[in-house]
This record gives sequence, structure tokens and C-alpha cells, in this order.
Amino acid sequence: MNRFEKMVSGGKKDGLYACGIEVIQVNVGLWCNQSCAHCHLSSSPQNREMMEWPIMEKVLDVVRSAGPGKVDITGGAPELNPNLKAFVRELSKAGVSIQVRTNLTAILEPGNEDLGEFFRDRKVKLVGSLPCYLEENVTAQRGESVYEKSIKAIRTLNALGYGIDRDLPLDLVYNPGGAFLPGDQAALEEAYRKELHDRFGISFTNLLTMANMPVGRFEERLKREKHLEKYEKLLSDSFNPQTVPGLMCRHQISVGWDGALYDCDFNLALDMMMNHGAPNHIDRWNLDDVVHRRIVTGMHCFGCTAGRGSSCAGALATEPQ
Repeated sequence: MNRFEKMVSGGKKDGLYACGIEVIQVNVGLWCNQSCAHCHLSSSPQNREMMEWPIMEKVLDVVRSAGPGKVDITGGAPELNPNLKAFVRELSKAGVSIQVRTNLTAILEPGNEDLGEFFRDRKVKLVGSLPCYLEENVTAQRGESVYEKSIKAIRTLNALGYGIDRDLPLDLVYNPGGAFLPGDQAALEEAYRKELHDRFGISFTNLLTMANMPVGRFEERLKREKHLEKYEKLLSDSFNPQTVPGLMCRHQISVGWDGALYDCDFNLALDMMMNHGAPNHIDRWNLDDVVHRRIVTGMHCFGCTAGRGSSCAGALATEPQ
């Protein structure tokens, strides 16, 4: 057992176990139109790894057999996968709730002019990454002109009803600009809502806060600045036991672009596939073994339990430990 497992199990000689499959997260490729400074997957325009249709068909078979409440599609920029629309159509036929994680600007890429309407017509929930409501902070993380394009994308989605109509949710995601934990989610949401509405007249549904994981490009930055050890200590010292029941790895799985199976998207970034007897590829899918699996963990997992906690659905606790 590693240090994280000992912490979450309260010192017992056991690890962390799954509680079921409520969400299947599908990473449809590492290709992205941005090269964000904090990206845990190091996605970029140069990364052309892409989920092909035969793997998507296997994912569809798993969705039909496992019966999750939601399929969460991510990347890279999932909008750049040429099979995305076909995949969403088949998921719609399967009757599953569909969510797409977008960097917002990919919606404006050539060839995606009708993508917003396509999502709207199928009631696809959108989760857009906007790491700050201030342009200078977004530029520092994501590059020049990204802020302007992100605002344009939100306006385009608002015009379709996203972030306004109850059945067309548009959530935004905040992450810190440096080696510190996110603030209170409710307070940040209030600030986002005021600033974005007052300055641009745009709306969104909820704000989700996520901590920066010491993985990928953010880990490389911490190493360059000689802050990795300090940040990892901050995460472990801020462990909050209230976050453990809601940890996303306990309720969802992640499917990589090549069909490999992971406990979460961060393990995918680290190539830490499912283990402890659970199948590590969709070709070897076994529902019972996946549902009752022991989760693969590491030091980075403290990022999900630190402070108010962090998950793909935002904070896990209302108060830090």
C-alpha cells in the first residue's frame, strides 16, 4: 500500500475500491487546437492520437451492458475527432445522458459551424473550460486570443439556449493559475457570473472548480521552478476525509483513445491502467471485475482529496479540512 491508500483506508491493510459505474468517461483523442500550460495530458495540435470507430463501437457495447447514467466525452479537443457526431448519435439511441468537455474554442474551428446545433438537438450537456474570468490569467495558461475566442464561443452557445434553458446546461471549469488550491466554489461562481454577465452579457449554468494535478505540463513547470515537492506536500497536508466518498474514480471509469481502461483521466495521463485483477483494455471487458475493482492510486491522487476536493464534477466538500 502506498501513502495515499493508507490515508484513505484509515490505516487498514486495504486499498481504495470502486462503488459502481455511474459515469463512463471516454477520451476520444489527444489532438487539440490549444497547448495549455497546465494540461495533464500534454495535448496539442501536434498530438494526433485519435480514437477510431472500431474502439467507439466497443465502447458502445460496454455502455449498453454496463448501463451508466452518463457518458462523459473528453480529449484533447473531442470536437476534432471526425467520428464524434456518429458516436454521439449512437449514444443517443442507447438512451444514455451525454456530456462533452470542450475548451470552447474548438467549437469555432472550421468544419464545426453546425456543432452547437447538433449538440442542442440531442440535449448534450456541455462543460467548457475557462480557467479564469480575467483575460490576462487565461492568456497565461492558454495563449494569445484564447480568451476572446472563448467568450465568442459562449455567446454562440447562449444564442442556442445553452446556459439559459434548463435542459441545455453549460458549466464552466476553473482551475488555479499556479501551485495553490482552488478557493470556495460558490464564491468563485458568484464572481464569474457577475464579471461575465456585466462585461459580456453571457450566462452559464454552474462553475466547477478543479485543482491542478502534478501531472503532465503542470508537473514539468513545477519541476522547472523547483516547486514540485512543496506542491505535493501541500496536497497531502490538505487531505480531507470528507472527499473520499465522492472521489470520481469510485463511481466512474476512463477509456483511453486506444481502448485502454483507467480508473480516471489522470491515471490515463500517467499510463497507470486498471490493475489488481481488473481488465486493462476494453477488449477484455468484464463488468463484474470492473465494478468491484481495487483502484490504482499514487501521490497525484492527493490532488483530488486536498482542501474542498476536486473531481470532474467540481468540488467534493463545502469546507476544507
